[in-house]
Formats: sequence, structure tokens, C-alpha cells
Amino acid sequence: MSDLLEIVGLEAFYGRTKALHGLDLAVREGGITALLGANGAGKSTLLRAVCGMVSLRGEIRFGGRSIAGKSTEVIARQGVAHVPEGRATFASMSVEENLRLGAHPRKDRSKLGDDFERVYAVFPALAQRRRQAAGTLSGGEQQMLAVARALLLPPRLLLLDEPSLGVAPRVVTEIFQVVKQINQQEGVSVLLVEQNARRAFELAESAYVLETGRVVASGPSAMLQQDDSIRRAYLGY
Repeated sequence: MSDLLEIVGLEAFYGRTKALHGLDLAVREGGITALLGANGAGKSTLLRAVCGMVSLRGEIRFGGRSIAGKSTEVIARQGVAHVPEGRATFASMSVEENLRLGAHPRKDRSKLGDDFERVYAVFPALAQRRRQAAGTLSGGEQQMLAVARALLLPPRLLLLDEPSLGVAPRVVTEIFQVVKQINQQEGVSVLLVEQNARRAFELAESAYVLETGRVVASGPSAMLQQDDSIRRAYLGY
């Protein structure tokens, strides 16, 4: 299969501070790729760069077309959904109102009702709380809401930033099962940032390890998982 996302020579900036240094990366069409590394390695910055949220130099191609320099809304309309670290749900709005915001950029709204029922079927807890304010949900339920909101785009590429952060292990397992399901059944590609390297390797078939804005290792997950030097130096186990 071809690559859905291609990144070549990417540099990203916060003001005058360079956060990514000539980074190359690819996500296969229909594949799951993990981004691993310590805090501050540049993982979240890379996702923001793909979404047009930071200043950058270099090339980002999505579906064979350049999206570098495009606005965040234009990139979303092309099918790139971002679930940021910290979920970014709107606390005073209901679950259903949050979900409707996720559907706002979509071009085809004819199947919106069906898609709502689909995400409620995937996350029954959200269906039970559809009228409830998002700020009253548990951390795990808010993470479910953030993922469900992204699925209403609907995405060709799902960018997931630390989905396990502050979430009970049982809920993390449920969320990862949903991600695997939409990848296998709907062909949605996934770029996953995850501190828990073991869980990331279980889900992704390939991975990149970042350190201070540079790729220091990449390859099939099984190969990286067996490399003792990489595990000790960058993955913490």
C-alpha cells in the first residue's frame, strides 16, 4: 500500500525556537504508526504541525497532495482528525453538543444521523450521557468523547495524542480496541503518540522514536521492541 501521510525535512517552530529538526516520517494507508519518546521529544509538536497549528518548513503530503501551510480547517476537511493531549472537550456543553462540533467541518452531512448512532454504539457510556455536560464526565469518559468527536469528521487519518494519560487501564483497553476496530473495519490510518510504549507496540505495526525533535530510530514495532539499547535509552523499560 502507498503512504497516506508523507513528511520530509520537517522543521517546526514556536517563535524563534526550533522544536523539530529535519524530520522524515510516513504513515501507510490503512496503517497504524506510533510516535514514541520522552516528554519534550517533539511528538505533540509533530501532530500539531500536520494540523497546521505551528510554523513550519519542509513538506507534508496527505493523499499525495501538499498540506503544508494550509489552515487547520482545510486540513480537517480533507480528513485529518486530531485528538489532542488533554482531550480539549468543552466542559459546559453537553456530550451531544461536543460531538456536533466534531462533525462541523465535514462536507457530506447526509449520513450524520447514522454516524451519531455508530459512535454511540461504539461508546455506550456516551449514549447514556448524551445530555450531560462534558465537564461532569470521568476522565475516561472525556477521552471517549474526544475520540468519538474525531470519528464524526469522519477521518481518513486519526492523530491520537496520549490517549492513555490519566485514564484507568480498563478504559484505555476499551479505547485502544475501538481504534483497532476502526482501523481494521473502516481503513482509518492512525498516528499515535503514546508514553506507554508496550501498549503502543501492541497496537501499531510500525514506530518512530523521537529525541529532541529528531528521529533516532524507526522500523517495524516488533523489531524496535526487541532492541534492548533502544528500549533502555528511549522507552524506559
